[in-house]
Amino acid sequence: MNSPIVSAAVPVPDVAPEHARPSGPAPAPLSLTRSGPVLHVRLDPATRDDVLGAAAVDALLAVLDDLHDQPDIRVLVLSSLGEDFCLGADRGEFQDALAADPTGTSVRRIADKAQRLCQALENTHAVTVARLHGRVIGAGLALAAYCDLRAGADSCRFRMPEVGLGLAPAWGGAMGRLVAEAGVSRIRELMLTCDEFDADTAHRLGLLHKVAPLDGLDDAVAAWTRPLARRSPQALVLTKRMLAGYAKAARTADTALLDAHLFAAQLTQPRAT
Repeated sequence: MNSPIVSAAVPVPDVAPEHARPSGPAPAPLSLTRSGPVLHVRLDPATRDDVLGAAAVDALLAVLDDLHDQPDIRVLVLSSLGEDFCLGADRGEFQDALAADPTGTSVRRIADKAQRLCQALENTHAVTVARLHGRVIGAGLALAAYCDLRAGADSCRFRMPEVGLGLAPAWGGAMGRLVAEAGVSRIRELMLTCDEFDADTAHRLGLLHKVAPLDGLDDAVAAWTRPLARRSPQALVLTKRMLAGYAKAARTADTALLDAHLFAAQLTQPRAT
């Protein structure tokens, strides 16, 4: 970023990206820095192959929950330190959960957290900005879609692969959000065909608000964050809540709360051979 970034200790309940707890799971794969009223949250998939695992979901939920006590944070920028923004949910975790609990209850808990995360992104008072690069696939696209503003490198590639994997697109309840943002006709095509699409296509669909060369992506994001940081906090929150309300009104038949059950039911079904 062109503006100086000063590391800040942002309290995150029960999750400490900088330090491992004395016992228990490894540090959550997030990097947090704060510059005034702007919080930068970077996925750090060094050991997770750019997939979105349960540890990252838990850590993101904790960060968003903690924002309730930090109204001075006006903007949250979500990006990744990996080669790609996100290659989707960690299917290995789903397989492990099914092996440990064939009833699907554990998988449903994982999927419930994904839905809570997307709702938290949509409902937080901070304006959320997705900074996207590389591949943005499946759950990664869902996560980005729930951000208020999205900027992507011109080299980005997007894909919704779930149908090709034998699953309905049920991660995070994102289908309703994607349809509302880009329109049912094109989302239907991309979900059913699993076709990859580029940044220009994402921009035409409304899934990206800005496209920039990778080396200019930080400048494109800063062109949003600098003025947003100066806006009236009350005006930002009220406008964001009004927009969310109108968007949700268009999703009166939103079935997102059923997605975790649908996802678990699919995974526990015997597969045809």
